Amino acid sequence: MATSSKKASGNVRDFIFYWEGKDKTGKRIHGELRASGEALVSATLRRQGILVLKVKKKTFTSGKKITEKDIALFTRQLATMMRSGVPLLQAFDIVGKGHANPAVSKLIFDIRADVETGTSLNQAFRKFPLYFDALFCNLVGAGEQAGILEDLLSRLATYKEKTLAIKAKIKSALFYPISILAVAFIVTTIIMIWVIPAFKEVFKSFGADLPAPTLVVMAISDFFVKYWYIIFTIIFGGLYLFFNAWQRSVVVQRMMDRLLLRLPVFGLIIRKATIARWTRTLATMFAAGVPLVESLDSVGGASGNTVYQDATIKIQGDVSSGTSLTVAMQNVEIFPNMVTQMVAIGEESGSLDQMLGKVADFYEEEVNESVASLSSLMEPLIMVFLGVVIGGLVIAMYLPIFKLGAVVS
Repeated sequence: MATSSKKASGNVRDFIFYWEGKDKTGKRIHGELRASGEALVSATLRRQGILVLKVKKKTFTSGKKITEKDIALFTRQLATMMRSGVPLLQAFDIVGKGHANPAVSKLIFDIRADVETGTSLNQAFRKFPLYFDALFCNLVGAGEQAGILEDLLSRLATYKEKTLAIKAKIKSALFYPISILAVAFIVTTIIMIWVIPAFKEVFKSFGADLPAPTLVVMAISDFFVKYWYIIFTIIFGGLYLFFNAWQRSVVVQRMMDRLLLRLPVFGLIIRKATIARWTRTLATMFAAGVPLVESLDSVGGASGNTVYQDATIKIQGDVSSGTSLTVAMQNVEIFPNMVTQMVAIGEESGSLDQMLGKVADFYEEEVNESVASLSSLMEPLIMVFLGVVIGGLVIAMYLPIFKLGAVVS
């Protein structure tokens, strides 16, 4: 297989071409080549003594959506290869060709093409803000300037992996009760629309007064049967509009972020996870040599909560005017005393990044334990909820049968 790479100049964009040909011995060979056009591919192969039979531009299917996990894996792979001494462009080739998601491969090759034309790595990343945020690009830029790019990429990979892990914990804590509620709604709907009307036909032949709970359930069932399309439209339409507003409206985001922090049980877990992300981000930025005031630019957004984002803006203003980080954090009154004390120790000892990292480790472990405890607590509560809702419906429909049995006996 023959391979080659072209040094692009100007703004000419390179593509990947698949080729087939024969070597000097007549053996049929094939491979891939990066170039700006088919003519250049053919010329390059002819110089290598290859008889070109076929040249075709390689296209990328859209593939699956690029996720945060894909970006974290790409960062880890790139850091590992650079630590092993693999040149940057070659590392991009290896990672891009080996990725299972075509969308990620296309993204990697697009970045590689920019870097090959002389663009710095952090500027190449900045062209894709949907996947690489300001924190990511700033750290890569700091690594390029200080000549420690592989170390910074490794820190970024660790940061992203830990952030993903804590998000997964929060999602797992919420998934179980939400899925049970969804199943309960489906089962209740089936009972209301199909099961209870069948019982109603049977009860008509009894010729006796029905118990009050049965009458209430039958009235609700009649309403469901008559207006089911309105009920579903209101529920699902309302949920769609709510989540759409949550994503797009800053006012709704602020309201929901405050509400989430005040929720019983769940609020405490979300607060711990937010503090863990906040301290982990600041530790990563500060350890990379980014000045504290500049580091705070990325910290608020990375926390994932507008309450902490607004507080970070106030902290940044205080720090830029000469206030210590400890005092600035105490002034906003949203950080536990343990966090501010650890920050104070870090500032006094000159090891702020290490202290912030320890705080992040502590709160990440707290989230893990809280989620485990919550799972154990939720199981009996959910069983009680299902028993009251589903069991109540079943009992209400069987009361007339029990009453008839008592009369007959």
